[in-house]
Amino acid sequence: MIESTAETVRDTTAEEVDAIATAAAAAAAPWAAMALTDRAAVLRGVADRLDAHAAELVPLAMRETHLAEPRLLGELRRTSFQLRLFAQLVLDGDFLDVRIDTADPEWPMGAPRPDLRRMNVALGPVVNFAASNFPFAFSVAGGDTASALAAGCPVIVKASPGHPLLSRAVGNLIDQTLAEYGAPGRTFGLVFGRDAGVRALTHPAVAAAAFTGSTAGGRALYDLASRRPVPIPFYGELGSINPVFVTPEAAGTQAAEIASGLLTAVSASAGQLCTKPGLVAIPEEAPLFSALAELIRERPVPTGEMLNAEIAGGFARAVERVRAHPNVELLAGGGPDEAMLLATTARTVLKDPDALLHEMFGPATLLVSYRHTGELLELARSVGGQLTVSIFGDRVDDTVRALTAAAVSAAGRVLWNSWPTGLSVTFAQQHGGPYPATTAPTTTSVGTAAIARFLRPVTYQSVPEDLLPLELRTDNPLSVPRSVNGARPR
Repeated sequence: MIESTAETVRDTTAEEVDAIATAAAAAAAPWAAMALTDRAAVLRGVADRLDAHAAELVPLAMRETHLAEPRLLGELRRTSFQLRLFAQLVLDGDFLDVRIDTADPEWPMGAPRPDLRRMNVALGPVVNFAASNFPFAFSVAGGDTASALAAGCPVIVKASPGHPLLSRAVGNLIDQTLAEYGAPGRTFGLVFGRDAGVRALTHPAVAAAAFTGSTAGGRALYDLASRRPVPIPFYGELGSINPVFVTPEAAGTQAAEIASGLLTAVSASAGQLCTKPGLVAIPEEAPLFSALAELIRERPVPTGEMLNAEIAGGFARAVERVRAHPNVELLAGGGPDEAMLLATTARTVLKDPDALLHEMFGPATLLVSYRHTGELLELARSVGGQLTVSIFGDRVDDTVRALTAAAVSAAGRVLWNSWPTGLSVTFAQQHGGPYPATTAPTTTSVGTAAIARFLRPVTYQSVPEDLLPLELRTDNPLSVPRSVNGARPR
């Protein structure tokens, strides 16, 4: 059973953080050295425990986050699924990226090639700053924890203040699983409180950090990680407006479908999704404007409660900042627990981007009317770094090609006639983008490629077989996938 919890969780002391980090450092080498089958078994074991305790975890999450039961059940299913997906990735062994170049005295560069053997190794202890809006999937046992453990790294989670009791309950389940499978002690640690998170991030034993949250908070932590005596990688997902560009043709032929889809995307989870579309570019006088207004008049779109008072306050301030602009009007909605549609023009945004191109983390979006496709393309090229860019069109033409090129420059995921919410955990997923969407645009925090954040390559040159890791030995006793002299054996 899950241990009973008090109604409050105290902050972790500085001495406790130091002990947790020191223990994680001691666990790093033995955890990384555990057989891949054992590491995968731990990940599957955590998934099994989460599923087995769903009846206790979901009500606890409901009380702390105000999220609905169906949403939380789906999120818990996603969380256990991604743990099992990473377990399979570990078993496959591809993440090690083993490459062997045998010695070649006739190497064409003009000098003999030595024997070179390269593979990925775990970075070491990782601090994961849990998110508030996904109490399972981006929290204690979420994707950052799963990918770091899969890479062979101990994990210290800084719990979200939005769901501390749930965080402690899930942490207990992870501890129980690690003990059951004989993992090194303190392969996992959990800390509470802002000061504890900062101390963990700056502890000399910590080798990397992952973060999902606000731009201001993430940037502050990123700067701390960079200013350490030994800087460490900081993989921060900070914020995104996820712009949507609707071509003139699509605005006419898909008006009803786009209107309905937009309201659903903006209102889901009270707009508290990092992929919520926060700006939608539509041609002037498009039927879409009237379709949206009519939809809201017919049935105001309920959004549910915000996660907590701090997020609600941040959303209110962000909306007020946009609404204060003299060329922004309230188009529809905005009542208690209703989606809000604001409206302005492309020329206004282009003239004053600092005031209008920023995230409103909640159930609101800004409709931006453009006069011609030239203005649409100028807007698309000015939005800055994003997690996603969506394009709605009826046909592939020069405008769509130019929009796609602008989207690729701005974002890590480009969508065609679809909405960015409902992020799928897959092998090909990319959840990241140029700053300020993330601090590391070459990586993803969702999908199996997320494991690469917590690995680094090492090459062994002319090293005797007895000193090589098993994965690099000539007879390949572990049967891991690898390339030899640039080719993969069939």
